[in-house]
Amino acid sequence: MSSTGKIFKVLKYLVPVLLLAYGWYFVRKRVTRQIAPPTPAMVEQAKRVSIVRDEWGVPHIYGKTDADAAFGLAYAHSQDDFKFIQGGMVAARGQLAMLVLSKEAIINDYYVRLFRIRERADENYEKLSPEFRKLLDSYAAGLSYYAATHPEEADGRFFPAEGKDLARGFIHKIPLFVGADAAMKKIASGEDLKVGQPLDNAVAFNDVPIGSNSHALAPSRTEDGSTYLNINSHQPWEGPVAWYEAHIVSDEGWNMTGGTFPGAPTILHGHNDFLGWAHTVNYPDLVDVYRLETDKAHPGQYHFENGWKELIKRNDPIRIDTGFFVLPFPKETLESVHGPVLEGGGNLYAVRVAGIDRMIFAAEQWYRMNKAKNLAEFKKAMSMQGLPMFNTVYADAKNIFYIYNGLIPKRNPGLNYRTVLPGNTSAALWDSYIPFNQLPIVENPPSGFVQNCNSTPFQTTAGPGNPDPRKFSETAGIETRMTNRAIRSVEMLKGTARLSFQDFLRMKWDRAYSKSGPMFNFVIHPLLSSFKPENQDEEHALALIKGWNGMSDDSPGSTLAILTYRPIWQATDIEKRPAPDLNQSFRNAIAFLKKNFSKLDVPLGQVQRMRHGALDMPLLGGPDVMNAAHSVEKDGHLIGTAGDSYVLVARFRPGKVESYSIHQFGNSTRPESSHFNDQAPMFLSRLLKPTLRNRQELNERKVSEYHPGEELR
Repeated sequence: MSSTGKIFKVLKYLVPVLLLAYGWYFVRKRVTRQIAPPTPAMVEQAKRVSIVRDEWGVPHIYGKTDADAAFGLAYAHSQDDFKFIQGGMVAARGQLAMLVLSKEAIINDYYVRLFRIRERADENYEKLSPEFRKLLDSYAAGLSYYAATHPEEADGRFFPAEGKDLARGFIHKIPLFVGADAAMKKIASGEDLKVGQPLDNAVAFNDVPIGSNSHALAPSRTEDGSTYLNINSHQPWEGPVAWYEAHIVSDEGWNMTGGTFPGAPTILHGHNDFLGWAHTVNYPDLVDVYRLETDKAHPGQYHFENGWKELIKRNDPIRIDTGFFVLPFPKETLESVHGPVLEGGGNLYAVRVAGIDRMIFAAEQWYRMNKAKNLAEFKKAMSMQGLPMFNTVYADAKNIFYIYNGLIPKRNPGLNYRTVLPGNTSAALWDSYIPFNQLPIVENPPSGFVQNCNSTPFQTTAGPGNPDPRKFSETAGIETRMTNRAIRSVEMLKGTARLSFQDFLRMKWDRAYSKSGPMFNFVIHPLLSSFKPENQDEEHALALIKGWNGMSDDSPGSTLAILTYRPIWQATDIEKRPAPDLNQSFRNAIAFLKKNFSKLDVPLGQVQRMRHGALDMPLLGGPDVMNAAHSVEKDGHLIGTAGDSYVLVARFRPGKVESYSIHQFGNSTRPESSHFNDQAPMFLSRLLKPTLRNRQELNERKVSEYHPGEELR
């Protein structure tokens, strides 16, 4: 039985005891969850911050210093999404089971202990620059100030927050992006993983179907001589990695517009007065799994090289709030020279995550990127290599630039690192990384464009300028695939024609499947050439597919194509496993429509919906198109959960930048807020709003302006 299973078994027998303790706990809980009042320092710092809300609820935060602005960002974001900010902070502390009792919370707290997330923050926090530590401390103060002024929302056991909490958050989240959680799940499945067994399915992708689009167009390719940048991440629409828009300004030169996540003290992608950038998820091989050689004659040890080494053992109980009192559960963690060790199927496996000791520096790297004024400063910030992944597309008034960013280990070329590795030899270990300037890079190519849509860096542009794949080791795990979105990007951008800004926007909202892309290669062409209808419904469905124009628009052909493609795309593009049978997938699509709509001629917008609170509207687009929509089956419909989310498109000229944005729902996660769904109609109509970076323009359109806490009076 797993450790979490044992915990829940114990809890079942504890229920009678817990009920007897209820009265005592109720009194204690009222005391322990009280929030300390704001400190004088918080009150003074709040006076140095102004938050201006525009008509869409976007906060424009003005601070005298960068640290003051970070204080304001924490407060403003808490006004709109305190639940996930508090939850993320508590999760990074390894105390989530104190906040909410669930299997997932217990697994999180074990993960924090196993990967020593708190200790890594403690060990490296002083290595951050004093300037950035001050910024983190101020963000934590802004968060604590919100908690103190809104005690009904906060749990006093976790406040006041500290700057180190924010640093822990980056060490906590980033390993999950690179695949550490997938490796842990594979081991925990209990399968007997042999040395040499492929692990691509387990560690190449995490469980969230995320993608992204990014494009930069040089002045040589635009009608007005500007540089265009498309920032178009495809994130989950709700949760701890859902986008939030903000504009941060300080008297120290910080002036950044863009998207951020709950608990992040900077903008993660967007633009300032000089430059901007977009991230898309990439998948270098950053996680390795080792099978340790053990022997009952050597308990607590593993064989390594020519002898036996002791496993490092630590005991740090997971504390569970049962609803009546806090219950500590001892849970030992193990570590080897390879990394954290987990038991699975009676064997021990170690997980090694590239750059985990550097991930605390990702936060400062993003801050330095926020403050960069030109390409050289931007490259210097990125060369910190605290951020271990993400394609990055950059633009300023004169330059476009792309880098396949990754903290990629220098590995022994004689081993296959996509398989379970032997844990008894140092030959499979690594301790150094490919330098920043030796990663795949494209800078100002002759074509005048760069793009990445979760695709290979080796086809970033058309013609000369692409990186040479022969220069990179296969052990890096760099992708070679082209997504439909990447194929469409190259199709629309190749050549020498100059594009208008409206042309660029039309490309961003494109809903087409390329005739040379996976939809047609793996679904449409095989169906039309080999599917044998067995009844009238199947004949009619095949006719709809034959007449389909390849667009994820509001047509019955689009509905059938997407219903058929969804499970195939999920398997091959996300989970990296063999595709399900195409004919069966097509028949399942037919059955779905007949069961839920009693016919096959159903427009996509009737089947695929955006639902959020009271909102229920048609949702067009589909998997792997530019205007992406990812969905789950619910109540006989496809309900959108991810895809196109926060969109920001910028235009750079010398000395001037303008930008436009949209959020799929709105800038607040609170259902009672007028900004819970206010942007959705524009988003679904493929429209953008101005970002209002000019203070005079903002003043003309502002809805409110206040110092943090002042709005409560």
